[in-house]
Amino acid sequence: MSGYTIILILHNIVRWVVLLAGVAAAVRALYGWLANQQWGDLDNRLGMLFTISLDIQILLGLILYFVLSPITTSAFSDFGGAMGNASVRFFLVEHLAMMVIAVALAHIGRSLSRKADSDNSKHQRAAIFFTLAILLIIAGIPWGDRPLLRLS
Repeated sequence: MSGYTIILILHNIVRWVVLLAGVAAAVRALYGWLANQQWGDLDNRLGMLFTISLDIQILLGLILYFVLSPITTSAFSDFGGAMGNASVRFFLVEHLAMMVIAVALAHIGRSLSRKADSDNSKHQRAAIFFTLAILLIIAGIPWGDRPLLRLS
């Protein structure tokens, strides 16, 4: 198995961790905000799991993007031609942009929620930013082009 295949498999598996952790963190924050709950250790841990899994995911993605992926490697040799192909453009520009913005939103949400003065503000900030991040992640995943779970 090549390095490309191994990293691609890991990138696919970590995607599910990101989605599960992100949805759990966003739903918990939304519930805490709307039900005026106290900010607890679980809230903090879910936000941390979400951002850490995102950091691992983006590291794997950047390794694929800049080093291992035959899609981006060939696209960089003819950038103009690659932009004319919707599938290649998706991986070259759109997927990367959405995921980088999602990572930034998740980290901003985690930081702002930790710095907020009240429990309700913590939940509100986490709910807004985690939800926006999850929506971008869902929009940026190549659902139709790739298997849902790649193990080889």
